[in-house]
Amino acid sequence: MALNTWWLVLVAVGVLVAAVVVGILLGLRAGRRDRASAPVLISRAERMRALPAFRQAVRRRVTLLAGVLALGAVAVLLGGVVAARPMSAQTIQPVNNSRDIMLCLDVSGSMSDVDVEVLGVFLELLDGFEGERIGLTIFNSSPVQVFPLTDDYVFIREQLQRIRESFDYTSETPEHWVGTLNGPGASLIGDGLAACTMRFDHLDDERSRSVILATDNELAGASILTVEEAALYAKSRGVRVFAINPVQGKDAQVSAQLTDAARLTGGESYALRDTTTVGDIITEIQKQEATALKGQAQVVWVDTPNLWIALTLVALLAFLVLVWRLHL
Repeated sequence: MALNTWWLVLVAVGVLVAAVVVGILLGLRAGRRDRASAPVLISRAERMRALPAFRQAVRRRVTLLAGVLALGAVAVLLGGVVAARPMSAQTIQPVNNSRDIMLCLDVSGSMSDVDVEVLGVFLELLDGFEGERIGLTIFNSSPVQVFPLTDDYVFIREQLQRIRESFDYTSETPEHWVGTLNGPGASLIGDGLAACTMRFDHLDDERSRSVILATDNELAGASILTVEEAALYAKSRGVRVFAINPVQGKDAQVSAQLTDAARLTGGESYALRDTTTVGDIITEIQKQEATALKGQAQVVWVDTPNLWIALTLVALLAFLVLVWRLHL
């Protein structure tokens, strides 16, 4: 039997036992009163029964007895309903009132020494977000989506830590190699940025969208899109790019190219080891006005015992009042 059914049976039995105990106690009390008084024989008892007052008293007693039985049964049934945990369905329309952020990580060989540090920055960025949906895409000669946009921060942290651990090269095929070496060349930043931009969903909604791109911008090979073309594509889709550059300030030409591409989208470029990097990126992203994104409607079942508990208490109170009236 189901757990709720067992509760129903137990409550019903408990109420019945309580009713029987009350009846026995009242019966014993009445018996003691009868024994205390000597029996009196009445002649012509039928004439007494014919009296209106006597008949009225009998009808009142019968009515009270019927009421006691009815209320006892109702109390048992209501107690069973309460024990069965009545529930009601509620339709909830979740709404995400925040922003979408795609983390975009260059995992080419030239980035291997700093990728662990970059992922640490991503984890630090995670601590500053509240409700934003975050995704991760990595790229080298080809891009791979590690996880889509989500606001499950526990899952996000686990995935970021898993990718960071892959740079320990403890396995024959590190996690960040899988799917990122399927084309010629390496560090194809334009293609990687375009792929990250394509990961945003709900394109018909006016959402706040940002890409946090970590790369040294050291292109090796021919990419389909240049960094500037990818930035223009991001701008056309309302995506701002915030670049984290490990060589910012060391190679003026490389830094300027990445900075110009980020600023073209309304974003900015930051040095990896700049102490203000994390705070500045969070501040700039959160300056964008968040817009509501309605999630899929969900039906949620919740306990609603309050009404039944109140009815049970009323029935029990009425039951006790009638029992008291019956033995006045």
